[in-house]
Amino acid sequence: MTGRPRVLVTRPLPAGTTDPLVAPDGPGPPCEIVQRTDDEPFEQAGLVAALGEGFDGVVCLLTERVDAAVLAAGKGRLRVVANVAVGFDNIDVDAATAAGVVVCNTPGILDETTADLAFLLVLAAARRTSEAEAALRAGRWTGFHIDEFLGRDVHGATLGLVGYGRIGRAVARRAQGFAMEVIHHTRTPTGEPGWVGDLHELLGRSDIVSLHVPLTPATRYLIGPAELATMKPTAVLVNTARGPIVDEEALAEALETGGIAAAGLDVFEAEPVVHPRLLAAPGAVLLPHIGSASVATRTAMARLASSSARAVLAGEIPRNALNPEAASSSLSRD
Repeated sequence: MTGRPRVLVTRPLPAGTTDPLVAPDGPGPPCEIVQRTDDEPFEQAGLVAALGEGFDGVVCLLTERVDAAVLAAGKGRLRVVANVAVGFDNIDVDAATAAGVVVCNTPGILDETTADLAFLLVLAAARRTSEAEAALRAGRWTGFHIDEFLGRDVHGATLGLVGYGRIGRAVARRAQGFAMEVIHHTRTPTGEPGWVGDLHELLGRSDIVSLHVPLTPATRYLIGPAELATMKPTAVLVNTARGPIVDEEALAEALETGGIAAAGLDVFEAEPVVHPRLLAAPGAVLLPHIGSASVATRTAMARLASSSARAVLAGEIPRNALNPEAASSSLSRD
């Protein structure tokens, strides 16, 4: 590579978080940043057209779909896509590898913040706080009644974690403070206490189920009608992972019919569209994908993505590269 590498930043990021791309003491030459100012998802056609103008790197959000067509628009020049997210279901990693494009994400940074939010949803859904607040704000609260807004205790309950990575384990640590029994399910044994090999067994035993798996073909609709039917009618389902892990139509049905008591969702199948039955479903606590939304965490995520892109363009392989093998063909272009 000769000259300054060009990096497309697909949406505005927190102040100062693209500084690693231009810092004089960074690896390799400082980059030229082309910053898109529109804070709406970059649709595929626009992204394809932009990459046709010649870019060496992209820093994007989970709202951008980077598929084979987008990668092909890079015309062999594109070397890195850095996703400001820990999930990477918006990127075709296999196609990126074939194209010699290194894909990076932001693991480890948002674990505690997302676990905080997951536990907020546990508490809000179990204790019906959204419903109670809505009644108060609407002027429907007429004073204390002993049988009004009765929820379920979180302390001492059984928490079932589906997925036991960094975020799941962070939620488990929070559950210890509530004297909860914590069990977890993964595809392979963890060798740790509380592992349950059968998903349906975990669902049937749990008072609260929290989802912490990535979105893959194997996890799409992991929680559907059969799984919801396995849960207790008093149970709570929490999802801070990815929306399509849950069949929203089936979940709405379960909430409407009393199949389960409540659900706390921060993610949805067709974001930003929310299933209308969920909007009206009893016991549904709904948030607009704010799991990592703290100033410190979102800032750190964007800085890591920027520094990762700079590293790859300088010929380095950052630890958060999802497909480091792609670098060999990328470096061969220089």
